[in-house]
Amino acid sequence: MVAIAWGYLILAGLMEPIWVIGLKKSEGFKKIGWAGLTILFLFASMYFLALAIDLDLPMGTAYAVWTGIGAVGALVAGIFLFKEKAQPVRVIFIMLIIVGIAGVQITAGV
Repeated sequence: MVAIAWGYLILAGLMEPIWVIGLKKSEGFKKIGWAGLTILFLFASMYFLALAIDLDLPMGTAYAVWTGIGAVGALVAGIFLFKEKAQPVRVIFIMLIIVGIAGVQITAGV
């Protein structure tokens, strides 16, 4: 069950950047198609997070990993899709987030 919970959590985290991209592309929910995609992936991301927590992943761990995956994904998407700056120091901090996510997973005790 634990492997399934982590699978749900990773899936939930991977959906985070998709709805964030949709949020930007919707231009303040003015573009209905992008707004709909945003709402769909936001709901799906939270749904899979809820399933992971329901399968006994610690809530704090699940939330930290979920937001971490989403934050890294949104940062990387911003760099590649929206030409946001990718200075070396920014990349180092992205890598620190990844190390933090791994650390939370390793020490979860599940």
